[in-house]
Amino acid sequence: MSLISPGRGESRRGATRRRKPHRPARNRLDRWLDRAVDIAVITALLVGGAALVLNLLL
Repeated sequence: MSLISPGRGESRRGATRRRKPHRPARNRLDRWLDRAVDIAVITALLVGGAALVLNLLL
């Protein structure tokens, strides 16, 4: 027998539903910086991968 009953014929719904936090609109500088970081990371991965392959082959 359960010690906690759901109430007047209602089924249990789990955790309390919360609203999604309001995020401020991103400006152009943020988007530009994100794009620059993406390009820098991809370039670093390509250069590192090429260096690793050349190191293993030579």
